[in-house]
Amino acid sequence: MRQRPPDFAELYDEQVYSVYGFLAYRVRTREEAEDLTQLTFERAVRAWSRFDPERASARTWLLAIARNLLIDHYRADRTAAHAPLEEAPEWATVADGPDESLGLSPELAAALGRLGHRERELIALRYGGDLTGPEIAELCGLTLTNVQQILSRSLRRLRAELESDPERRQAEQHRT
Repeated sequence: MRQRPPDFAELYDEQVYSVYGFLAYRVRTREEAEDLTQLTFERAVRAWSRFDPERASARTWLLAIARNLLIDHYRADRTAAHAPLEEAPEWATVADGPDESLGLSPELAAALGRLGHRERELIALRYGGDLTGPEIAELCGLTLTNVQQILSRSLRRLRAELESDPERRQAEQHRT
């Protein structure tokens, strides 16, 4: 029996925060995340008749659209096209990290900015997009074991970065 796709309005209500969360982990400003979220749903509504719930979940399908839009977004950014790779948005440094209006603490944004592109993408899909390991593996063309290993190492690096941040430790000492 063929699975019936959900109503698009219902899908939007259920998934808008997953799409926005994924994008918020990957861009610098709230406005960029909002614009890309809107574009994701615009593309999705145009392609809705081609969505097949037997091939992927609606969330995975939407995040694949968001991921492709994000790639297009960075390719279209003329300033990034002429900057050295280490300065391009996809390899954002601490100074180019997300702003506070995205809901990330400055310390977390800085620590994320020090991770590699793939590490940040998988963290964004897992914690911003709320995808499971198998869904991330399918979307990125990786094995589940590889996804789990990258996430585990990335989270350990983030924890170490956050725990070794001298400003953070000093702030915690002043609170106690």
